[in-house]
Amino acid sequence: MHLRHILLIFVLSLLVIFAAVNWTAIVEPTTVSLIFTTIQAPLGLLLLTITALLSVFFLGFMVYMQSSMLMERQRVSRELEAQRELANQAEASRFSELHVYLETELQKINASTQELEDHLGLRLTQLEQALNITIEQTGNTLSAYIGELEDRLEVNSGKPPR
Repeated sequence: MHLRHILLIFVLSLLVIFAAVNWTAIVEPTTVSLIFTTIQAPLGLLLLTITALLSVFFLGFMVYMQSSMLMERQRVSRELEAQRELANQAEASRFSELHVYLETELQKINASTQELEDHLGLRLTQLEQALNITIEQTGNTLSAYIGELEDRLEVNSGKPPR
C-alpha cells in the first residue's frame, strides 16, 4: 500500500475511535439553528453524518477521477498504438522505396559498367590491331634493312649477289 492509503486509514481509525469514546456526547440533543429555524437534535451526530457524507462524496469523486484517468490512459494507449502502426507502415514503405531506388541505381551502374567494358574492349581491339600493324611494319623494315646489309656484305666480300 502507498503511504497516503496508510495515512488515510490511520486518520479514519482515529475518527472512529474518537466517535466511539465520545458517543454519549455525540448523541446528546442540543438546540441547533438552521438559519431560518431551530430544532432539537444531536449536534455531534449531525456533524458526524455530514463528515461521513463528505467522505463518501470524496471517495466517489476519487473513484470517478481514477476511472476517468484509466479510460484516458487506455484511449491514449490506443492512439499511441495506432500512431506506432502508422509509423511502422511508413518506415516499411520507405524501405521498399529505398530498395526499388537502389535496384534501379544498381542496374544503371551495371549498364554503365557494361558500356564501359564494351568500349574498353573495342579500344583494346583497335590498339591491338594498330600494334600488330606496327609490329608487322617494323618486321618488314627490319627485314629490308637486314636484306640490304646482306647485299652490302656480299658486295664487299666479293660474292655474287643472289
